Amino acid sequence: MSPDRYTEYETHIRQRGLADATIDDYARTTRSYLVFLEGQSITTLDAATADTVTAHFDSLLARWKSTSFPWVVSNLRPFFKYSHRPDLIDALCLINATRNHAVIPALTDQQCQQVIAECQKPSTPARNAAITLLALTTGLRAIDITRMKLTDLDWHHRTLRIIQHKTGNPLTVPLPSLLCQRVADYVLGGRPTSTSPEVFLRTKAPHTRLTDHSAIHVIITKTLNTAGIDHPAGAQFLRHTAATRLLKANTPLPTISAVLGHADPTSTTVYYTVDADRLRDCVLPVPKGAQS
Repeated sequence: MSPDRYTEYETHIRQRGLADATIDDYARTTRSYLVFLEGQSITTLDAATADTVTAHFDSLLARWKSTSFPWVVSNLRPFFKYSHRPDLIDALCLINATRNHAVIPALTDQQCQQVIAECQKPSTPARNAAITLLALTTGLRAIDITRMKLTDLDWHHRTLRIIQHKTGNPLTVPLPSLLCQRVADYVLGGRPTSTSPEVFLRTKAPHTRLTDHSAIHVIITKTLNTAGIDHPAGAQFLRHTAATRLLKANTPLPTISAVLGHADPTSTTVYYTVDADRLRDCVLPVPKGAQS
């Protein structure tokens, strides 16, 4: 396979301004398909047929589960589109890559109040309270919480402005009074002295930023457990809760999508699974002839 074709494509997706993680996913999936073609003695993409697409996915079953296929399909489609190969795009439709969305778990209203009450207590460390409230009220991803900088905070307008790590898009979210107070408590009284620009730091030396989502998971789980909620939870769990609370408040989906920072607005529709009242409205009555 000519390296020029792949190099041009990689340059193209980088110029689109995609997040580094997305670029890596696109590139890795594309390389996998091209390597498969070479293994079939196909040296140019022009010689590839629709059969090679389905055969490639069959070969993936040796090391991947079919539940990963939707991810592969979505990452491979841009390459076929860039290469002007609608026949290969059509072949992707033959892959059994149905994405099934399970009902998303989220805190109940009562549990949310328990968490908020816990975060108000002086006994709850300001850092832990601030991180938990950030995830619960703004729906920020763990990676964005760990990368938050002091300069991202606008105290005058009580807002937070960041560039999302996953999408590369700017995001501005309001900081409710309690959240703003707990962040201030931490920054002014609990944050270790450090040259690190990030807001949230390790409590033990070296006082650098929290490294990954696992640290956020531990902090949030500890806060929930102290609040009487026995549920291992991280930022993703509270992100789901933030979305469902907005949905129950009849917030339009485009607004929820903007708050969560979704690159694809349709990603937000999955939160309909937790709105029991709206799901009941979608249920059709059983025809009289089918009733026993």
